Amino acid sequence: MTPTTDRLETPRAAGMAGVAFALLLAAAIVLMRIAIPSGDAAEVPIDPDRRWAVQAALEIVPFAGIFFLWFMGALRTHTGDAEDRFIATVFLGSGFVFVATLFAAAAAAGTVLAEGTPSDFGRHYAYTLLATYAMRMAAVFVLATSTIGRMLGVFPRPLAMLGTVVGLLLLVIGSGVPWSELLFPAWALILSLYILRVRRGTARRTPPDRTDPP
Repeated sequence: MTPTTDRLETPRAAGMAGVAFALLLAAAIVLMRIAIPSGDAAEVPIDPDRRWAVQAALEIVPFAGIFFLWFMGALRTHTGDAEDRFIATVFLGSGFVFVATLFAAAAAAGTVLAEGTPSDFGRHYAYTLLATYAMRMAAVFVLATSTIGRMLGVFPRPLAMLGTVVGLLLLVIGSGVPWSELLFPAWALILSLYILRVRRGTARRTPPDRTDPP
């Protein structure tokens, strides 16, 4: 495989991994909201008839985290060596902390779900990890990604501005507004579809190298 082909495949990998991550995380959030329609999950009891939704969400979260790591790596490769090291450090750090916090929240929620009489501390701990810390790290990741895309011209200005708005909203409102967590997977889905569209257009404009051996 030639270097040109490698560069063409990287954006596609970023797009596909991003789409998978966005759909899986959105599904997990929706399932959690089905189990807890409104209010603070740390205070509102879970309906026994809807415990299946929480269990399904916990099964989805690890796969969402795995695809997010692929999404991060492919995005960083797509930006190339011209990335700013300061912003890149924030990008990597926020992404890794988001995944770690997401997994920790899922593990805590799974422990609480398995208990016959879940404690208020365990529920509050799991909810705080997810709604406060994971979403704040997601906000930093969105802001860092949008800054890199704007500085290098990888993303169009409207897409970079959208990321800035989404990041600020996640950073400010946090868990105060129900369903606001869906902003993050929605942004990832839009970004991934844009990358896939750009990759498809580049592949059409780039003629195959006929000098390569079969």
